[in-house]
Amino acid sequence: MTIDATQTPANPAFVLQKGATAKFSLRAPAGHAVMILLSLVCLFPVYWMILSSLRPANTLLDGGVWPTGLSLENYAYALKAIPIGRMLLNTVVISVVVTAFQLMTGLLAAYAFACYRFPFSRAVYSLMAMTWLIPLQVVMIPNYLLVARLGLLDSLTALILPHVASALSVMLLTQSMRAFPKEVLEAARMDGAGGWRMLWDIIVPSLRGTIASLTILIFISTWNEYFWPLLLSRTPENSVVQIGIQMFMTAEGTEWGPLMAASTMASLPILLLYVVLQRQVVQSFMKSGIR
Repeated sequence: MTIDATQTPANPAFVLQKGATAKFSLRAPAGHAVMILLSLVCLFPVYWMILSSLRPANTLLDGGVWPTGLSLENYAYALKAIPIGRMLLNTVVISVVVTAFQLMTGLLAAYAFACYRFPFSRAVYSLMAMTWLIPLQVVMIPNYLLVARLGLLDSLTALILPHVASALSVMLLTQSMRAFPKEVLEAARMDGAGGWRMLWDIIVPSLRGTIASLTILIFISTWNEYFWPLLLSRTPENSVVQIGIQMFMTAEGTEWGPLMAASTMASLPILLLYVVLQRQVVQSFMKSGIR
Protein backbone atom coordinates (compact mmCIF):
# COMPACT_ATOMS: atom_id res chain seq x y z
CA MET A 1 0.00 0.00 0.00
CA THR A 2 1.41 3.36 -0.99
CA ILE A 3 0.66 6.67 0.62
CA ASP A 4 0.41 9.83 -1.42
CA ALA A 5 2.45 12.53 0.26
CA THR A 6 0.18 15.21 -1.13
CA GLN A 7 -2.78 13.70 0.72
CA THR A 8 -0.96 13.31 4.05
CA PRO A 9 -2.30 15.83 6.58
CA ALA A 10 0.28 18.36 7.61
CA ASN A 11 1.79 18.15 11.08
CA PRO A 12 0.61 21.24 13.03
CA ALA A 13 3.75 21.24 15.16
CA PHE A 14 5.94 21.16 12.08
CA VAL A 15 3.99 23.97 10.47
CA LEU A 16 4.24 26.09 13.64
CA GLN A 17 7.93 25.38 13.96
CA LYS A 18 8.52 26.14 10.32
CA GLY A 19 6.56 29.37 10.55
CA ALA A 20 8.40 30.42 13.68
CA THR A 21 11.75 29.76 12.02
CA ALA A 22 10.78 31.76 8.98
CA LYS A 23 9.55 34.61 11.16
CA PHE A 24 12.79 34.62 13.13
CA SER A 25 14.92 34.60 10.00
CA LEU A 26 13.08 37.66 8.74
CA ARG A 27 13.39 39.56 12.00
CA ALA A 28 17.03 38.72 12.66
CA PRO A 29 18.59 41.15 10.12
CA ALA A 30 16.36 43.99 11.31
CA GLY A 31 17.23 43.23 14.93
CA HIS A 32 20.95 43.18 14.19
CA ALA A 33 20.65 46.44 12.28
CA VAL A 34 18.92 48.10 15.24
CA MET A 35 21.59 46.81 17.65
CA ILE A 36 24.37 48.06 15.39
CA LEU A 37 22.69 51.47 15.15
CA LEU A 38 22.28 51.71 18.93
CA SER A 39 25.89 50.63 19.42
CA LEU A 40 27.07 53.40 17.12
CA VAL A 41 24.95 55.92 19.00
CA CYS A 42 26.47 54.80 22.31
CA LEU A 43 30.03 54.79 20.97
CA PHE A 44 29.81 58.15 19.20
CA PRO A 45 30.41 60.28 22.35
CA VAL A 46 33.55 58.25 23.09
CA TYR A 47 34.70 58.66 19.49
CA TRP A 48 34.00 62.41 19.62
CA MET A 49 35.92 62.76 22.89
CA ILE A 50 39.00 61.04 21.47
CA LEU A 51 38.74 62.93 18.17
CA SER A 52 38.39 66.30 19.94
CA SER A 53 41.40 65.55 22.11
CA LEU A 54 43.53 65.12 18.98
CA ARG A 55 42.42 68.31 17.24
CA PRO A 56 44.26 71.63 17.54
CA ALA A 57 42.53 74.38 19.51
CA ASN A 58 41.76 76.49 16.43
CA THR A 59 39.91 73.63 14.67
CA LEU A 60 38.27 71.98 17.67
CA LEU A 61 34.77 73.35 17.14
CA ASP A 62 35.00 73.77 13.36
CA GLY A 63 36.00 70.23 12.42
CA GLY A 64 33.70 67.60 11.04
CA VAL A 65 33.09 64.04 12.05
CA TRP A 66 36.13 62.67 10.23
CA PRO A 67 39.66 63.04 11.68
CA THR A 68 41.80 65.70 9.97
CA GLY A 69 44.88 67.61 11.10
CA LEU A 70 45.37 65.59 14.28
CA SER A 71 48.09 66.39 16.85
CA LEU A 72 49.07 65.58 20.43
CA GLU A 73 49.41 69.16 21.65
CA ASN A 74 46.32 68.89 23.88
CA TYR A 75 47.82 65.89 25.68
CA ALA A 76 51.13 67.70 26.13
CA TYR A 77 49.33 70.74 27.55
CA ALA A 78 47.18 68.63 29.88
CA LEU A 79 50.22 66.77 31.23
CA LYS A 80 51.96 70.09 31.85
CA ALA A 81 48.98 71.96 33.33
CA ILE A 82 48.05 69.41 36.02
CA PRO A 83 49.87 66.42 37.57
CA ILE A 84 47.58 64.03 35.79
CA GLY A 85 49.99 61.12 36.18
CA ARG A 86 49.95 61.50 39.96
CA MET A 87 46.17 61.93 39.92
CA LEU A 88 45.73 58.75 37.89
CA LEU A 89 47.97 56.88 40.32
CA ASN A 90 45.97 58.22 43.28
CA THR A 91 42.73 57.15 41.61
CA VAL A 92 44.08 53.66 40.96
CA VAL A 93 45.30 53.29 44.55
CA ILE A 94 42.01 54.51 46.02
CA SER A 95 39.91 52.30 43.73
CA VAL A 96 41.97 49.18 44.44
CA VAL A 97 42.08 49.71 48.23
CA VAL A 98 38.37 50.56 48.51
CA THR A 99 37.48 47.52 46.38
CA ALA A 100 39.62 45.22 48.54
CA PHE A 101 38.19 46.56 51.81
CA GLN A 102 34.58 46.38 50.64
CA LEU A 103 35.04 42.81 49.44
CA MET A 104 36.67 41.77 52.72
CA THR A 105 34.08 43.40 54.98
CA GLY A 106 31.27 42.25 52.69
CA LEU A 107 32.40 38.62 52.73
CA LEU A 108 32.75 38.53 56.51
CA ALA A 109 29.42 40.26 57.18
CA ALA A 110 27.59 38.20 54.56
CA TYR A 111 28.98 34.97 56.03
CA ALA A 112 27.69 35.97 59.45
CA PHE A 113 24.22 36.88 58.14
CA ALA A 114 23.88 33.82 55.88
CA CYS A 115 25.39 31.03 57.97
CA TYR A 116 24.80 32.01 61.60
CA ARG A 117 21.74 32.79 63.67
CA PHE A 118 22.17 35.34 66.44
CA PRO A 119 19.73 37.60 68.35
CA PHE A 120 18.16 40.34 66.23
CA SER A 121 19.99 39.13 63.10
CA ARG A 122 17.10 40.08 60.82
CA ALA A 123 16.74 43.50 62.44
CA VAL A 124 20.46 44.16 62.10
CA TYR A 125 20.40 43.07 58.45
CA SER A 126 17.39 45.28 57.73
CA LEU A 127 19.01 48.31 59.35
CA MET A 128 22.20 47.67 57.40
CA ALA A 129 20.26 47.36 54.14
CA MET A 130 18.40 50.61 54.86
CA THR A 131 21.70 52.50 54.99
CA TRP A 132 22.05 51.79 51.27
CA LEU A 133 18.99 53.98 50.65
CA ILE A 134 20.53 57.00 52.37
CA PRO A 135 21.93 59.48 49.82
CA LEU A 136 25.59 60.39 50.01
CA GLN A 137 24.72 64.05 50.54
CA VAL A 138 23.05 63.20 53.86
CA VAL A 139 26.16 61.62 55.40
CA MET A 140 28.72 63.80 53.64
CA ILE A 141 28.92 66.51 56.30
CA PRO A 142 29.15 64.09 59.28
CA ASN A 143 31.87 62.14 57.49
CA TYR A 144 33.69 65.37 56.69
CA LEU A 145 33.63 66.46 60.35
CA LEU A 146 34.90 63.04 61.43
CA VAL A 147 37.77 63.09 58.94
CA ALA A 148 38.63 66.70 59.86
CA ARG A 149 38.80 65.91 63.58
CA LEU A 150 41.07 62.96 62.81
CA GLY A 151 43.41 65.34 60.97
CA LEU A 152 43.15 63.48 57.68
CA LEU A 153 42.06 66.27 55.35
CA ASP A 154 43.84 66.41 52.00
CA SER A 155 45.06 62.82 52.19
CA LEU A 156 44.30 59.57 50.41
CA THR A 157 43.32 58.00 53.73
CA ALA A 158 40.45 60.47 54.03
CA LEU A 159 39.19 59.46 50.58
CA ILE A 160 39.33 55.75 51.49
CA LEU A 161 38.17 55.60 55.11
CA PRO A 162 34.41 56.33 54.71
CA HIS A 163 34.14 53.70 51.95
CA VAL A 164 35.77 50.67 53.58
CA ALA A 165 32.35 49.02 53.98
CA SER A 166 29.32 48.97 51.71
CA ALA A 167 25.76 47.79 52.31
CA LEU A 168 25.49 46.82 48.64
CA SER A 169 28.40 44.40 48.93
CA VAL A 170 26.94 42.81 52.03
CA MET A 171 23.50 42.38 50.47
CA LEU A 172 24.72 40.86 47.20
CA LEU A 173 27.10 38.45 48.92
CA THR A 174 24.50 37.52 51.55
CA GLN A 175 21.96 36.54 48.91
CA SER A 176 24.58 34.46 47.08
CA MET A 177 25.66 32.70 50.28
CA ARG A 178 22.09 31.94 51.30
CA ALA A 179 21.67 30.06 48.02
CA PHE A 180 24.75 27.95 48.80
CA PRO A 181 23.83 24.31 49.66
CA LYS A 182 23.68 23.92 53.42
CA GLU A 183 24.42 20.21 53.11
CA VAL A 184 27.94 20.95 51.90
CA LEU A 185 28.61 23.16 54.92
CA GLU A 186 27.21 20.55 57.30
CA ALA A 187 29.44 17.89 55.76
CA ALA A 188 32.48 20.14 56.09
CA ARG A 189 31.59 20.91 59.70
CA MET A 190 31.32 17.19 60.45
CA ASP A 191 34.77 16.70 58.96
CA GLY A 192 36.16 19.20 61.47
CA ALA A 193 36.30 22.32 59.31
CA GLY A 194 35.97 25.59 61.19
CA GLY A 195 34.11 28.70 60.12
CA TRP A 196 37.17 30.40 58.67
CA ARG A 197 38.11 27.38 56.57
CA MET A 198 34.55 26.87 55.31
CA LEU A 199 34.42 30.50 54.20
CA TRP A 200 37.70 30.62 52.30
CA ASP A 201 38.05 27.02 51.11
CA ILE A 202 34.44 26.17 50.27
CA ILE A 203 32.19 29.22 49.89
CA VAL A 204 34.49 31.81 48.32
CA PRO A 205 35.73 29.54 45.45
CA SER A 206 32.08 28.81 44.60
CA LEU A 207 31.23 32.53 44.44
CA ARG A 208 33.99 33.61 42.09
CA GLY A 209 31.50 34.86 39.48
CA THR A 210 29.62 37.01 42.00
CA ILE A 211 32.86 38.29 43.55
CA ALA A 212 34.30 39.17 40.13
CA SER A 213 31.15 41.05 39.15
CA LEU A 214 31.04 42.89 42.47
CA THR A 215 34.73 43.77 42.18
CA ILE A 216 34.18 45.43 38.82
CA LEU A 217 31.11 47.28 40.07
CA ILE A 218 32.91 48.67 43.13
CA PHE A 219 36.02 49.61 41.14
CA ILE A 220 34.08 51.54 38.49
CA SER A 221 31.94 53.30 41.10
CA THR A 222 35.01 54.36 43.10
CA TRP A 223 36.87 55.45 39.98
CA ASN A 224 34.02 57.78 39.00
CA GLU A 225 33.65 59.30 42.49
CA TYR A 226 33.68 63.10 42.34
CA PHE A 227 31.85 64.88 45.19
CA TRP A 228 33.74 63.33 48.11
CA PRO A 229 37.23 64.06 46.66
CA LEU A 230 36.06 67.56 45.73
CA LEU A 231 35.09 68.18 49.36
CA LEU A 232 38.32 66.91 50.89
CA SER A 233 41.08 67.65 48.38
CA ARG A 234 43.19 70.76 48.84
CA THR A 235 46.15 70.14 46.51
CA PRO A 236 46.26 68.48 43.08
CA GLU A 237 48.94 66.04 44.26
CA ASN A 238 46.50 64.51 46.77
CA SER A 239 43.48 64.58 44.50
CA VAL A 240 42.00 62.25 41.89
CA VAL A 241 41.75 62.48 38.14
CA GLN A 242 38.06 63.51 38.19
CA ILE A 243 39.04 66.70 40.03
CA GLY A 244 41.87 67.28 37.56
CA ILE A 245 39.42 67.23 34.66
CA GLN A 246 37.32 69.89 36.35
CA MET A 247 40.36 72.21 36.59
CA PHE A 248 40.11 72.95 32.87
CA MET A 249 36.67 74.52 33.43
CA THR A 250 37.26 78.02 34.81
CA ALA A 251 35.39 81.31 34.99
CA GLU A 252 37.35 82.57 31.98
CA GLY A 253 36.13 79.69 29.85
CA THR A 254 36.55 76.00 29.18
CA GLU A 255 39.69 74.64 27.56
CA TRP A 256 37.97 71.98 25.52
CA GLY A 257 41.04 70.44 23.92
CA PRO A 258 42.97 69.71 27.14
CA LEU A 259 39.68 68.82 28.84
CA MET A 260 39.00 66.13 26.24
CA ALA A 261 42.60 64.93 26.44
CA ALA A 262 42.39 64.58 30.23
CA SER A 263 39.00 62.87 29.94
CA THR A 264 40.42 60.40 27.43
CA MET A 265 43.33 59.54 29.73
CA ALA A 266 40.92 59.16 32.66
CA SER A 267 38.57 56.95 30.67
CA LEU A 268 41.21 54.74 29.09
CA PRO A 269 41.73 52.38 32.09
CA ILE A 270 37.98 51.84 32.47
CA LEU A 271 37.53 51.31 28.72
CA LEU A 272 40.32 48.72 28.72
CA LEU A 273 38.80 47.04 31.75
CA TYR A 274 35.45 46.87 29.98
CA VAL A 275 36.96 45.43 26.79
CA VAL A 276 38.82 42.71 28.70
CA LEU A 277 36.03 41.86 31.14
CA GLN A 278 32.95 42.73 29.11
CA ARG A 279 30.89 39.72 30.16
CA GLN A 280 31.65 40.21 33.86
CA VAL A 281 30.82 43.92 33.63
CA VAL A 282 27.40 43.19 32.15
CA GLN A 283 26.73 40.49 34.73
CA SER A 284 27.71 42.84 37.55
CA PHE A 285 25.05 45.37 36.59
CA MET A 286 22.47 42.62 36.03
CA LYS A 287 23.14 41.11 39.48
CA SER A 288 23.19 44.43 41.29
CA GLY A 289 19.95 45.62 39.70
CA ILE A 290 20.69 49.30 40.43
CA ARG A 291 22.01 50.70 37.15
